[in-house]
Amino acid sequence: MITLVFLIYFDVAGGPYGSEQAVRAAGPLFTLLGFLVFPLAWGVPESLVTAELAAAFPGNGGFVLWADHAFGPLAGSLLGTWKYLSIVINIAAYPALVADYLGGAVPAVARPGRARMGTVVGMTLLLSLLNYAGLSVVGWGAAALGIASLAPFVLMMAMAVPKIRPGRWVTRVDGRKKDWRLFFNTLFWNLNYWDSASTMAGEVERPERTFPRALTAAVVLIAVSYLLPLMAATGATDASPDAWVNGYLADAAGIIGGPWLKYWTGAGAVISSIGMFEAQMSSGAFQLHGMADLGLLPPPVRLWQSCRSHRNPMGCNHCINRYHHRRLLPRFRQHRRNIKFPI
Repeated sequence: MITLVFLIYFDVAGGPYGSEQAVRAAGPLFTLLGFLVFPLAWGVPESLVTAELAAAFPGNGGFVLWADHAFGPLAGSLLGTWKYLSIVINIAAYPALVADYLGGAVPAVARPGRARMGTVVGMTLLLSLLNYAGLSVVGWGAAALGIASLAPFVLMMAMAVPKIRPGRWVTRVDGRKKDWRLFFNTLFWNLNYWDSASTMAGEVERPERTFPRALTAAVVLIAVSYLLPLMAATGATDASPDAWVNGYLADAAGIIGGPWLKYWTGAGAVISSIGMFEAQMSSGAFQLHGMADLGLLPPPVRLWQSCRSHRNPMGCNHCINRYHHRRLLPRFRQHRRNIKFPI
């Protein structure tokens, strides 16, 4: 169950990175309330639906399987196709993000050119090897990456306790109106895709018991991983909401614990992006696996997939990687505004 919890964690969140815009949009108080209420108001209902349907249809494909049974193959095919494109576009940003972080040490990697393209392609191939190794390897890898990415925030919270001033949590956004559109979009973006792990239901033992427990644990873990670091960072620093741009959590960690904690927190963003790449590629691969089983994919893909191990959908992984390299990598040189994590 631990591996499923962390796969859900990376499918949905991956850590508090990217939540800074909520503070900038509406201030600390509404942000803390938002990350307290939204997991309950949105995450719990979606998790309950996912747990119920994953138990009722315990096969690979998840939401595609549900749509196919409820509305027919056309609905299943349309849902699967658009979700597949969404996953491929989303995960294409993560190797580019890693390259941006590496650019701080190797400037050539940060600039468009062969060095950057080679780094992004190499990172994509390297990370994809874990998925070719099977879901068990990806699951335990996600658990290790999750612990490593959360570790600097645990230290930051411990070091922030004596510096917290509760009055800072009610700091107002001065000189401008609250940006409610950005606020709610940030909440939704950081707390979405609870149904992604349903595509792997066929690999889960006793899904009727495992999925409800794993989703419950994931809701708690994700809510805490946002709420507590934000409480520490907003309560222990004097920065105004306008200072909360993407990446400010690392700056706040530096203010609270020193430069070493700032760099560790920045490295945690890289670790988290790797975990999100792995989890979302697995979700996409097993989604295509389910579509192949339903006959919603072309015959060559179904034939290739039928020759592979059930726990290693290599043909589906290859489909994701092929589209990723040929269509998307050239388009992600200027991706900074579209990714979840700070640059």
